[in-house]
Amino acid sequence: MSLSVKSFFDEKTHTVSYVVSDESSSHCAIIDSVLDYEPASATTSTASADLIVKYVKDKGLKVDWILETHAHADHLSAAQYVKGMLGGQVAIGSHIKKVQAVFAGLFNLEDEFHTDGSQFDKLFNEGDQFKIGNITATCIHTPGHTPACMTYLIEDCAFVGDTLFMPDYGTARADFPEGDAKTLYRSIQKIFSLPNETRLFLCHDYKAPGRKEYCWETTVAREKSANIHVAGNTTEEDFVALRESRDATLPVPALLLPAIQVNIRAGQCPPAESNGVSYLKMPLNRL
Repeated sequence: MSLSVKSFFDEKTHTVSYVVSDESSSHCAIIDSVLDYEPASATTSTASADLIVKYVKDKGLKVDWILETHAHADHLSAAQYVKGMLGGQVAIGSHIKKVQAVFAGLFNLEDEFHTDGSQFDKLFNEGDQFKIGNITATCIHTPGHTPACMTYLIEDCAFVGDTLFMPDYGTARADFPEGDAKTLYRSIQKIFSLPNETRLFLCHDYKAPGRKEYCWETTVAREKSANIHVAGNTTEEDFVALRESRDATLPVPALLLPAIQVNIRAGQCPPAESNGVSYLKMPLNRL
């Protein structure tokens, strides 16, 4: 097998980014990159993304794709920065248009912002395939956490975004706009239909109580047998009841408001205003 997976963990946001490369051709894809953001001063920096840039350059890799599993609510995407440094096409699931429509209204975005996904270079649909060098990857639409969630199946590796966490931590929340616990359950079953030995790479880990190390790789078999929310014979009805009950207790993610404004723009900050400054909006009493 010529597939190589290199992970980068950002402990501040508990986010895992990946460089997936075809060693036979030295082509690669970058998945779920992080732009560092300090909310107290509203400043961005690129230290996390620069680790990826350095790795790609040191390995002599050519970037074909900069992939987003969904429009993240917990970190800002570095997709545009990475594209500027390394090239590649920025891609996401085509249902990003639904997410854009919801948040364009919430933030009362400028008339020039189009909710057609045109900020991205490529929109993927269920079953679409693309190449990373000589390797063929397949898109699996796995909504529920958000409507645009996409799992990327690359040989025996599936990059599942937030849909699943480590078995001892469970599954994604489903209470974001256009999210749905029943839909999430059915998406998880799509992942569970993959071969048991399929390696699952997660977008986050929060180190469940009692576990000393962060982890972000598991398998279909492990999730099916041990995931605390959906293992074994868990029915859709039971999962929905558990998920909705748990979601009702969860706080709004700390970076949701700044993150979503950047991430629905494919990692681009809002356009500068007449004074040359870009602004993020904070709608009062709306969440």
